[in-house]
Amino acid sequence: MADTTMTPADAPKKRASKAADDVVATVTETSESTSDSAKGRFTKAIEEAKAGAEALKGEAMEKGAAYKAKVSGTTADWVDEAKVYAGQAKEKGAALAVEGKARASDALGVLGKTISDTATTIDEKLGVQYGDYARSAARSIQETAAKLEAKDLGELGDDVKEFVRKSPGVAIGVAAVAGFAIARLLSGGSDD
Repeated sequence: MADTTMTPADAPKKRASKAADDVVATVTETSESTSDSAKGRFTKAIEEAKAGAEALKGEAMEKGAAYKAKVSGTTADWVDEAKVYAGQAKEKGAALAVEGKARASDALGVLGKTISDTATTIDEKLGVQYGDYARSAARSIQETAAKLEAKDLGELGDDVKEFVRKSPGVAIGVAAVAGFAIARLLSGGSDD
């Protein structure tokens, strides 16, 4: 059998060995608990960072949604204002067109009456044949004035489109003459 008796010289070695084993065990336990503690703190820090990132993401989403709602509201307000202004412009344009139609009709009526009134003078100075031409022209102008007064703006627009389709050359000529006449009227007041 084995000798398990200890000599007095072996006792301090045994105690030192046992103390060394105790220190190694304590260091190992401390090292493991420190390691576990460090891992735990690192894991906790990672989790806190993730939670912070999620909170920032949520806050950013909320602010983004608020800004989006504000911009959408502002855009909707601008669209509504633009619609109001467009409606007002349309009403004003229609009113001006009706007024222009009335003035043109009145001007044609006055022109027709003036030509009709001067037809007798034309009879005396140039002859009855030219007086009849003047009366016929006056009658046509007055009929045109009456037709213009009777039609609404939509019908007039359709008539102009149809006229341009049928005879575009004449339409261009009429536009050129009208432009020239308007230019002469507007520049008539200047001393060139």
